[in-house]
Amino acid sequence: MRDFRKIKAWQLADDLAVAVYKITIKFPKEELYAMIPQVRRAAYSVPSNIAEGAGRKTLRDYLRFLYISRGSLNEVDYFIHIAYRLEYLQKTDCIEIEELIIETSKCLNGLIKYIENDLKSMA
Repeated sequence: MRDFRKIKAWQLADDLAVAVYKITIKFPKEELYAMIPQVRRAAYSVPSNIAEGAGRKTLRDYLRFLYISRGSLNEVDYFIHIAYRLEYLQKTDCIEIEELIIETSKCLNGLIKYIENDLKSMA
């Protein structure tokens, strides 16, 4: 079993989830039951799927959860985009979150490629 807390992609995704929770406080109250829970759910899905995958027995299962995590990360990216377009967020807020998304994405994609290569070498 892998210790997910030691995985750099998980650490970055965890930071992103906290940042999303903090930034969504700025959203209008009419989004309380619409966009806010949706973007938060997508944000905590990124580290939670890395954690769940790390506890799986096979590399193939682990990789499947990493793919789900990557999809959730893309979902967060879109929600930040639409929140900016709707003027819920200022440009400075978006830049901060986008930098976290990019860094998390690079690290997660690197982990995915590493696991994919590991699986190929085992075949």
